[in-house]
Amino acid sequence: MVLDESGLDLLFRSARTAERWRDEPVSDETLRSVYDLVRLGPTSGNCSPARFVFLRTPDNRERLRPALSAGNVDKVLSAPVTVIVAHDPLFFDRLAYLNPEPGLRAWFAADVGLAEETAFRNGTLQGGYLILAARALGLDVLPISGFDAYAIEDAFLAGQGWRANLLVCLGYADGEPERPRAPRLAFDDACLML
Repeated sequence: MVLDESGLDLLFRSARTAERWRDEPVSDETLRSVYDLVRLGPTSGNCSPARFVFLRTPDNRERLRPALSAGNVDKVLSAPVTVIVAHDPLFFDRLAYLNPEPGLRAWFAADVGLAEETAFRNGTLQGGYLILAARALGLDVLPISGFDAYAIEDAFLAGQGWRANLLVCLGYADGEPERPRAPRLAFDDACLML
């Protein structure tokens, strides 16, 4: 099976980063559907370290304000949903359920550096799946990295011990982007075939 041209357009070619949002809510059912797709994406050893905090109310998004870079405040506060894409440094505690291979938990538990690298890498990968799943379900997205991760962790994640990685705003774009799509690197500039 291969995506048809309209599917490729939806996910990549025609998709644009949202700059402004319509005042239209995103349903809980849609957010659950997004996650149901995200969780199926591959991670190394099926470790699935990403954790997602869906901020759906203006009051909760307002709690992000002190942590945001100045240029991101209006974009985040006006979005119908902002997702904190985090990872669980203790993801390996769930490996007995996620992967039947014996000894995996002990392997990661014995090497904090390996565990953190694995959690960050695969959690970031799952953040990418979130963007594609949201687009596939008709949402527009705005990924953001301009924020103070420690402030977000203190405000939202301290009870879980999760680590903040990126923010993704979700909703329905209000109009077309004002600027043309920024350039992308050509194959020969970004790839080697050995």
